[in-house]
Amino acid sequence: MSTVLSTTGLSTTGLTTTETTTGLTVTDLAQILFASRLQASAAPTPEQVRRAIDERLCACGGDHAECAAYVAQEAGDHPDSYAERMRWALRTVTGGGPAA
Repeated sequence: MSTVLSTTGLSTTGLTTTETTTGLTVTDLAQILFASRLQASAAPTPEQVRRAIDERLCACGGDHAECAAYVAQEAGDHPDSYAERMRWALRTVTGGGPAA
């Protein structure tokens, strides 16, 4: 998915931090969320998702490519759990809900 988010972020999750969401794609946001400590089992609220994305992106110095590198490493090291977590991250940032 290559749609670039507007400066208001994702309306479905209410992302509003323009400094961190401007110009990021849904895939970028999902990778950042994937790299965060937030767990699907916690059934996070939209606010917790926003905070987790902001915190992780800040920890990477604002470079989402660092999060992408982590995701790639996890895919190689733990392919069994990678797919499930990435599906959760994508569903969460697109407002598709926690789990199906």
